[in-house]
Amino acid sequence: MGGKLALALVLSCLLVSSGVFGQNGTGEQQLLADTLRIGLDSAESIFVRQNLQLLAARYNVDAQDALILQAKLWPNPNLSLSTIVYNGEAEQWFPFGFPNGEISGNISQLILLAGKRGINIDLAKANTRLAKFQLYDLLRSLKYTLRTDFYNIYYLRQTASVYDEEIRALQQVVTAYNKQEGKGYIAESEVVQIKAQLYSLQSEYNDLINQINDTESELKLVLQVKNTVFVEPGVDTNAINALDPSRYSLASLIDSADNNRTDLLISRENTEINKLQYRYQKAQAVPDLTLDLGYDQQGSFVHNLTSLGASIDLPFLNRNQGNIKSAKAMIANAQATQQSTEAQVQENVYRALQKAYANQKMLKNIDPAFAGEFEKLSRAELENYEKRNIGLLEFQAFYDAYKTNVVQVNTILFNRVSSFEDLNFYTGSNLY
Repeated sequence: MGGKLALALVLSCLLVSSGVFGQNGTGEQQLLADTLRIGLDSAESIFVRQNLQLLAARYNVDAQDALILQAKLWPNPNLSLSTIVYNGEAEQWFPFGFPNGEISGNISQLILLAGKRGINIDLAKANTRLAKFQLYDLLRSLKYTLRTDFYNIYYLRQTASVYDEEIRALQQVVTAYNKQEGKGYIAESEVVQIKAQLYSLQSEYNDLINQINDTESELKLVLQVKNTVFVEPGVDTNAINALDPSRYSLASLIDSADNNRTDLLISRENTEINKLQYRYQKAQAVPDLTLDLGYDQQGSFVHNLTSLGASIDLPFLNRNQGNIKSAKAMIANAQATQQSTEAQVQENVYRALQKAYANQKMLKNIDPAFAGEFEKLSRAELENYEKRNIGLLEFQAFYDAYKTNVVQVNTILFNRVSSFEDLNFYTGSNLY
């Protein structure tokens, strides 16, 4: 009679534990002050508004854009005036006019030759485009981090729910066994094995929770929300299930990447900037012209002399040879980097599409009725255990097998949606 009572207590504990996680969530969730339940679209909207790295990049674009205005400005003219401070012969301070005074002046204007001003304007525009591409590339990278973290947290929590459910059940079982300790109803070796299994599960669960918290921390930094906020992703599973890699051909994906990948656009813009730098250094070999207009009251061979002059450096010794050679080498460097980036882009797209097909195939191998079948099996297992057709260890082995399967299924689901995010990232588009 006592053995049946102990068994009934254990079974009731198992039944009470079942399904608790679905309502309460992980224990870590309860420690946070606020919960932000959010969908992916809303998360992206918050990210675009609040991310400080994006804000800094936008300011950099504004700064580069202002330099276009600066490049368009002409050099200021230079004005110089001089007069006598003290005339010793006349014993006069600051004498003006005849016969004891002297005033002279000169105004000069630098004229940039060889198209230097136009090249500087083109360089400023190119640097502005580069800053915009860098902003878009930062946006692409942070958006990829946000979306993958969003899905990763969701599926990790699905996995954590299985651990939490099994741990709760085992803890209740251990508690029930402890109450029956010394009464001879249950073998001590069986209790020890159950405790060992519980401790193993708790260790795995703790590692999983740490992984969730690390990913959550990264997501909150991207969203720029308070560290006390608990972000709870809301995933549209119907939309995810509708994803299909066959919607786009490899050629169309590579074409999209060729037009939209911001790191590729950056490498191309760097090549253009280096070409402009080469043109500028060649232009620097041409000296600039300075025009002068002067006036001298009585310090020249005639009174009230007005003169017009011009000056230019003679490019005999320094023709900017070193800078021109360096700029030419930098073009070759930029072109090699661009070709490397282009090859990497094509390989990235091919590999991402390959992974998407592989994960799609893996998902099709999963029986969609598995979860429902487990519910039926769990009731059958409980009935068999109640009738002592199976032992407790066999019953727990069933739970362990279910846990392992759910972990694998959630991993497959995340890898599948992650592969589509890879396609978005590597093509620089919102294909999915």
